[in-house]
Amino acid sequence: MDNIEVRLATVDDAQSVGHLLHEFNTEFDVASPGSDVLATRLRTLLADASTFALLAGTPAVGVALITLRTNVWYDGPVALLDELYVVPDLRNGGIGATLINALLRHAASRGVSMIEINVDEGDTAAQRFYERHGFSSTEPGDDERAFYFFRELDGLQTTSLPQSN
Repeated sequence: MDNIEVRLATVDDAQSVGHLLHEFNTEFDVASPGSDVLATRLRTLLADASTFALLAGTPAVGVALITLRTNVWYDGPVALLDELYVVPDLRNGGIGATLINALLRHAASRGVSMIEINVDEGDTAAQRFYERHGFSSTEPGDDERAFYFFRELDGLQTTSLPQSN
């Protein structure tokens, strides 16, 4: 798909972003709270400078959702590509590459030092896609692959810690 336009999403695009993210999860049989819940969350997130989304096409047929955080190892923020999705019928037409290239340019303009992406072990197509765009699962000069670990905290009993004096 030649010359597809990518733009920075606004709070007014929260419903479109939420719809695409819901479709992404539904396609891969991953639980989703639904488009409306995602849109409500996105209205808050997109209003804050630490989250941005890129939309491809009008109407939107692809999305990249990115969160930023500070990091002691880098001068600028580190970006996490939370989601990258293109509707199934339009895949392999360059929309994903266009979104990645727009992400790289926009992140650089915001002073981002590094972009992180989590990819499932079995999703070799996504791994190849990101490698084609310069991403690596190993540190420079190392051949040991990085892994992503997580733990959800739902239902965990909370405790306040004393502050240092």
